[in-house]
Amino acid sequence: MEMQYSAEELIKSLPGFKNNYTEVNGTTLHYVEGGNGEPLILLPGWPETWWAYHKVMPELARKYHVIVIDLRGMGSSGKPSSGYDKKNMAKDVYELVIKLGYKSINIGGHDIGAHVAFSFAANFPERTSKLIVLDTPHPDARMYQLPMLPMLGANYLYPWWLAFNQVKELPEQLLAGRMSIVIAWIFKNLLNDQNSMDEFDKAIYAFAYDSNDGIRASNAWYQAFPQDIEDIKAYAKLNMPVIGIGATGFEMLQNTLPNYTTDLQLVKVEGSGHFMLAEKPRETANYIKEFLG
Repeated sequence: MEMQYSAEELIKSLPGFKNNYTEVNGTTLHYVEGGNGEPLILLPGWPETWWAYHKVMPELARKYHVIVIDLRGMGSSGKPSSGYDKKNMAKDVYELVIKLGYKSINIGGHDIGAHVAFSFAANFPERTSKLIVLDTPHPDARMYQLPMLPMLGANYLYPWWLAFNQVKELPEQLLAGRMSIVIAWIFKNLLNDQNSMDEFDKAIYAFAYDSNDGIRASNAWYQAFPQDIEDIKAYAKLNMPVIGIGATGFEMLQNTLPNYTTDLQLVKVEGSGHFMLAEKPRETANYIKEFLG
């Protein structure tokens, strides 16, 4: 039964794409690639995997060589005990880029993947042609201002998981074997269009995260935020072209990215929740294609 959620089975629904595994920076990365043209690396976020991009991959592969990576700690990639600061996760991607023989790449990410994509551009600017930030800026000191309690009367989804995922050991003790409950809640509350993600998609993500190691490793992305916030203080402004494509995160991108970039476009995906790749794949893919040219 669970085989249907494996990368080996899922890839069969995407003609022209193939699975690959490689050793980089002390871990194993799983990535899916297809298409011809300039390299376009895409990074997913929590609580998803490479499958987050499955609706846009065929369209983007008509023009680019698309490489979608399961980050360290995600899906079919390794789940080592450490190394989850975004600077080190960017080094994972950098070592893959070197192995693939690319001088420079276009890179984009959503959610946690956006943190890693930004960190890649900041740490390896000579390898970065253009940067795509989907709905979530890299952590900076403003993250410490997020409210610890939901505000009375505010039309604001209280992001309790940012704090919960900081807790060590307890989440996996509570949730291993039951992660589908959290995943169902996240998508119910962060999607505008509930029909944009079906039960099969949610089962893929539950399968990917529903183990002690899956929960521990993905929570480690959050536990590294204090280090990520320190790291961004030392980064020079990005000089390559950057686009922020926002839905519910548009204001966050608007308030953050201008401080860290010199060549920025901002666009809003109307009528979408946080998971724009599921809800508005055509619009999101079009914004990416227009930006890359």
